[in-house]
Amino acid sequence: MVIRASVLERVMEPKRGGLSAEFAREVLKFGFPPADHGRYAELSAKAQNGALTDEETAELEDYLNVNDFLTILKAKAEASLRPKGSAA
Repeated sequence: MVIRASVLERVMEPKRGGLSAEFAREVLKFGFPPADHGRYAELSAKAQNGALTDEETAELEDYLNVNDFLTILKAKAEASLRPKGSAA
C-alpha cells in the first residue's frame, strides 16, 4: 500500500494538534526498533545500487510509508502539547 504523505497530512492536519496530552506523549514514544533501522539501511543501500528484488522494494515502501505516517502523527502530537498561542 502506498500512502501519499500529502493526502495523509490533509486528513490528519498535524499543525492543528487536538490530541489529548496523555495520548500525544505516548505517540512521541513510537519509533522503529534497532533491527528495523538496520534493515532499512540495508534496503536503502541495495536500492541505491539498483539491486532490490520486487519483494524488497515492497518492504522498503512499507518502511517509507510507516515513517511518513509516524512523522505526521508525531507532528500532530507535538502541536497538541504546545501551549496555546505558541508559534510552530
